[in-house]
Amino acid sequence: MNIKLLIEGGNMQPGPVLSQKLGPLGMNMGQIIQKVNDSTKDFKGLKVPVELDIDTGTKEFEVNVFSPPVSELLKKELGIEKGAGLQLKMQAANASIEQIISIAKTKLPNLLCNDLKSAVKTIAGTCVSLGILIENKSASKIEKEIDAGKYDQEIKEEKTETSPEKKAKLDKFFNELHTKQEKAIEQEEAEKEAAKEEEAAEGAKEETPEGEAKETAEATPEASPEEKK
Repeated sequence: MNIKLLIEGGNMQPGPVLSQKLGPLGMNMGQIIQKVNDSTKDFKGLKVPVELDIDTGTKEFEVNVFSPPVSELLKKELGIEKGAGLQLKMQAANASIEQIISIAKTKLPNLLCNDLKSAVKTIAGTCVSLGILIENKSASKIEKEIDAGKYDQEIKEEKTETSPEKKAKLDKFFNELHTKQEKAIEQEEAEKEAAKEEEAAEGAKEETPEGEAKETAEATPEASPEEKK
């Protein structure tokens, strides 16, 4: 019997989902958790697909660990917790082509790709959905450059190390861009808030009954000639 799970590497915990799947089999829950955690400790902090191959007769089992999803590997490599929710307004990180090649090499055995170059393009495609820049450019543009052969040399040599100098330049570009994007979003939010306030003020004017102002004017007695003097 096979049971598929997605757990945090090295930190599998007992819970209702696990009990529901393993409880009826009469398996030793603590033993399974311990073995899974030992098998996935190298992926600490990442979501890892795990498959339990269980012999229901003997209660013996094997733990098969698969490579984490591309999105998880990217987040770990770039030191971010999540992708960008507003990809067109705010980017999540700025990766080097070497970092993309490194992840492509890790995932290649699990991808439907014929070679490393196509795997690199696949990783770049995931960067698009996460709002991650590559080499100071949008990931969609990098995909086109990969097709055009711009990074063939790096891919052929399987370069996976980013020099400190290059990393510093990428970080500087990203930090400056991030600051500009944050200011633009703040300004946009301020403009939206001002528009809402203006709309509310206009609405309040329209809600004032037409006769109310007229009745107020009529209720005010006109001054007598003597009073005018």
